[in-house]
Amino acid sequence: MLVYVDNARHSFGRMTLCHLMGDTADELHSMADKIGMERRWFQNRRVPHYDICLKQKALAIRAGVIEIDRKQTVELIHKHGWLNKKTKKRSRPESK
Repeated sequence: MLVYVDNARHSFGRMTLCHLMGDTADELHSMADKIGMERRWFQNRRVPHYDICLKQKALAIRAGVIEIDRKQTVELIHKHGWLNKKTKKRSRPESK
């Protein structure tokens, strides 16, 4: 299973978050399930990922996730062409 966690440190309230990413959605969701993530927290915009706290990062690493640095994160994004894919725009209801 190829799932990765980066070394980003983003503050969100009292938590510090980083990103859990995978080569496939199935692998990513499988790992997210193992570390107690809810599927509704999945972010499928430009780069499909979960934001995870440092406690979940430690669990993920113990479960076999590959820890990557910023350069490796950029390489992963380019490898999958995530930034080249168009994001789905929300449709607006027609005005009457």
